[in-house]
Amino acid sequence: MNDSHARTPRKTLYGRFARLMVFVASACCCIAQAHADDAFYVDPQSNPMTWVRSHSDDPRAAKIGTSIAAMPMARWFGNWSGDVRAAVDRFVDAADAAHQVPILVAYDIPDRDCGGASAGGASDASAYRAWIEAFTRGIGSRKALVVVEPDSTAQLDCFKTTEQRDERIGLLRYAVSQLRLNAPAADVYLDGGNAHWIAPAVMAARLDAAGLSEARGFALNVSNFYTTAESAAYAEALNAALMTQFGYARHVVIDSSRNGNGSNGAWCNPPNRKIGAPSGVVSDPVLAVWIKVPGDSDGACGAAPSTPAGKFSPDLAVELIDGNGN
Repeated sequence: MNDSHARTPRKTLYGRFARLMVFVASACCCIAQAHADDAFYVDPQSNPMTWVRSHSDDPRAAKIGTSIAAMPMARWFGNWSGDVRAAVDRFVDAADAAHQVPILVAYDIPDRDCGGASAGGASDASAYRAWIEAFTRGIGSRKALVVVEPDSTAQLDCFKTTEQRDERIGLLRYAVSQLRLNAPAADVYLDGGNAHWIAPAVMAARLDAAGLSEARGFALNVSNFYTTAESAAYAEALNAALMTQFGYARHVVIDSSRNGNGSNGAWCNPPNRKIGAPSGVVSDPVLAVWIKVPGDSDGACGAAPSTPAGKFSPDLAVELIDGNGN
């Protein structure tokens, strides 16, 4: 905290934060109304929808089709997407034609997932800059909700050198700047980890360095299981830290795709979890969105021991629908 913040009376800071949160809540109501008028896009090529179409005789198909495949959720883009500008353009164009708002996840940053189950990403910084520019140009002037690089700020600690951490932060700033330049109608959310990972003051500093002041807000709980209430409490603490350190707060998107039963402390296909509130449900000042695709595996582990990360498991999907246990 710099000297000017240190001299600011606590009562004044709290008053500013309270007024700002009233503004954020009001703005979120406007966003919610906009998304009510322009509903989120139901992806006809999502993994659950594709599975349902090709397994119409399977006794699980009707349940998965109704409870998961028919719901709006994100499409993830990464090194598997081929010509990413063309892939994004097709997806966003289809949503635009349906008068709906697509949800996209950019997931191609170098050293993705710190070598974990979702390891991969662009080969180096130069390749990523080219990839993210193409991604943003695929969106163009159309509406979209974009989540930028899940885990990218929370996993900064896996880098051994300051140079590596600075490069990661610089690439996130570049991603935000390209989205603002090439996709001006997109609502951009930098990933902020989850409610039990990084201390709010630390995450606030990381997000600000990564360009949060130029984004719509931050995303929490991506591919995780913490309840919306837990995530909203963390968001409030994070916004308080942002206000204290940098003088602003931001909107919040919470991944509710698998948080119906909360977390049992495990992260990789834990059993007895449940789908949560569908995309578009707002509890001021947060917006709930299905970012992780329910039924897509976290890796060959837990309740889907033979399903690689990102691949669809109908058994996992049914377990998330039934939500047995706590």
